[in-house]
Amino acid sequence: MDTLLLLKAAILGVVEGLTEFLPISSTGHLILAGDLLNFNDEKGKVFEIVIQFAAILAVCWEYRAKILTVVSGLPNDRTAQRFATNLVMAFLPAAVLGVMFASKIKQYLFAPVPVALAFIIGGVIILWAEKRQHRIAFETVDDMTWQEALKVGCAQTLALIPGTSRSGATIIGGLFFGLSRKAATEFSFFLAIPTLFGATVYEVVKYRDLFHSGDLGMFVVGSIFSFVSAFFCVRWLLRYISRHDFTAFAWYRIAFGLIVIATHYSGMVNWSAS
Repeated sequence: MDTLLLLKAAILGVVEGLTEFLPISSTGHLILAGDLLNFNDEKGKVFEIVIQFAAILAVCWEYRAKILTVVSGLPNDRTAQRFATNLVMAFLPAAVLGVMFASKIKQYLFAPVPVALAFIIGGVIILWAEKRQHRIAFETVDDMTWQEALKVGCAQTLALIPGTSRSGATIIGGLFFGLSRKAATEFSFFLAIPTLFGATVYEVVKYRDLFHSGDLGMFVVGSIFSFVSAFFCVRWLLRYISRHDFTAFAWYRIAFGLIVIATHYSGMVNWSAS
């Protein structure tokens, strides 16, 4: 296995793990990082599927006790049944629209400049959301009703636009709909499980001919770095939000988007995918 390829796999694994659950768009970062590393080809698409799956497993491991409690309680526990219903309701909007429009979105929007614009717009929306008065109606994820879950799911559909951020859309949507900061963040983590699992299965079937045993080393390296970095990132974010809001992420998004646009139009960086 090419050492340089393994190094690229490790870098992209860390990028995926650190950005998947922060409101800064993992897809956007992978497009930009993959472009800089010349890893946006067909092999790169398959690799992203694998490391995304590894990041999901990190959340499953972190919340394994909650997941096992819900699964075991489905037959007779009303709280577990309500939680599972909420996840299904929140999952459906993105699942339906994703199947309908995924190919068109990838055709026209998976490029650095559109991603940079989405970074900036998303950052402005987060700043606006943090300045408005936040009224909390649901302190924990178990307090949510299916109506609020469906609303958060509708907010998640915005993340079909690369650079928007799935976690950002669900967290900020949750804040808009009365969830506490911790509940919005945790529900974003839980919603990532069916959403990203579904996307992984869909893309594995779609790109099954591109999977080759010769790429196993690359997949293993990328998955390990993605899992570990995602695991620590989830824990860090929960500590962070107990004392801070999401304003810092908003300014990061805006600054990063402006840098991409400036380097593109000045010719400082050859964004070949744009």
